[in-house]
Amino acid sequence: MSDPDFLSIPNPELTVRSGERAPWNTPDTRRWGYHNLHRIARHGLHLRSRNVLVLDKAIDMRIEAMPAVAQLTTSTFFSAMTVVKGNTVLFERYAPDFGTNRPHAMMSISKTFMHLIYGELVANDQVDLNATVDTYLPEIGSGYAKASVRDVLDMNVRNDYTEDYEDPHTSALQQELSMGWRVPGPGEDEVSTREFLCTIKSDSLENPHATIEYKSANTEVLGWIAERVTGRSLRDFLVEITEAAGLENALHVSTDRDGFPNLNGGCSLTARDLARYGLLFTRRGVGIDGQRVGNEAFLMTTIESASKHRPAPRDWQNYGAQLIVVDRCVGHGGFAGQFLMANLDTGVSVAFFSVVETLSGSDEDYISAISRMAYEVTLLDFD
Repeated sequence: MSDPDFLSIPNPELTVRSGERAPWNTPDTRRWGYHNLHRIARHGLHLRSRNVLVLDKAIDMRIEAMPAVAQLTTSTFFSAMTVVKGNTVLFERYAPDFGTNRPHAMMSISKTFMHLIYGELVANDQVDLNATVDTYLPEIGSGYAKASVRDVLDMNVRNDYTEDYEDPHTSALQQELSMGWRVPGPGEDEVSTREFLCTIKSDSLENPHATIEYKSANTEVLGWIAERVTGRSLRDFLVEITEAAGLENALHVSTDRDGFPNLNGGCSLTARDLARYGLLFTRRGVGIDGQRVGNEAFLMTTIESASKHRPAPRDWQNYGAQLIVVDRCVGHGGFAGQFLMANLDTGVSVAFFSVVETLSGSDEDYISAISRMAYEVTLLDFD
């Protein structure tokens, strides 16, 4: 029985009001929300490296002179951009309300962690990518049960999970309840990520199109499988990746109520640390102290075999194993304006943070422009 002398209300930063969006994810406050998601989320992890990759600074004025860079880094959406090669910062810029040691939500760039995790699983023969999901998760619903693990990795599964941010009732926004990004409303139950995933259904899993079926829930299914087949928590993998990248500040990861990390989009890093993380891909998984994460062969196979592409205007980007692939570059975008691009040939890593402040937060032309700019920066000859 509640004490009449005490009054409690649902957390106002996490309570959905008009428009079916949490207050931190509305146009007027989304920028603040993305700069503070690491403290807004209800549950989370905080991981820092024992050893840090030291970065020198030698600014290359050619980057600043690129028209796309000048345009995108002066936009009102812009938060931060860092370009690193080896251990040298070649370009760095921040918005007036942001800074070097400020973490920023990176949203779906978080999915790239799953590529490294599955590289290790494949190398250790701990998962069969051709097996169906219910081989490992017999309790999963029809939305994934008979899909191959490979198709889940490649965003090649059809089900009733939707990710249309123009629709306030889209599954991706409803999933925020299980992720700890909003609190239950009247008549809603608080569910875990695993419980949420089991509610996804499908009559036909086959994707007949040349474009991917982008669903953030896929990443959480993959994480659940990884924990099931290894007996390890995703946190253990993230600790190893953090150490290998040599992050200076913390990797913040939101989790569900059970501590299951939201690797579909729950990570936050500083711009420099995101660039450091991108360097892991340019080094093909070799860490700063010689340790290895991921799997070079798996990474190279992904680059060579990724065949399905993003819908227009990003149809110049292929997708495979939780990575965007463009020639010899890999990376990922994040909802509402983030991008990571790492060029395996040139060794350049580009981290870009911004926040689209439209109602939906979605602007595919803008994201395409960011990714094109990042790709072109990685092609410059810095030797």
